[in-house]
Amino acid sequence: MDENTRYQVLRNDEDQYSLWPIDVDVPAGWHRTDKEGTEAECSAYVDQIWTDMRPRSLRERMEREASR
Repeated sequence: MDENTRYQVLRNDEDQYSLWPIDVDVPAGWHRTDKEGTEAECSAYVDQIWTDMRPRSLRERMEREASR
């Protein structure tokens, strides 16, 4: 990819994020967010919002176990 490539931020059902070129079809299991821009802009956005790298299913299981 070159520096002119525009990206979008995708999220899956496990609340994991990915940068994806705007002109490439979104893969199954992933959904667009409202963020798009340069690779650096999208990466900074993901760094800001994705503070817990654990998949959602693991976080939920750990929370259930902790509340027992």
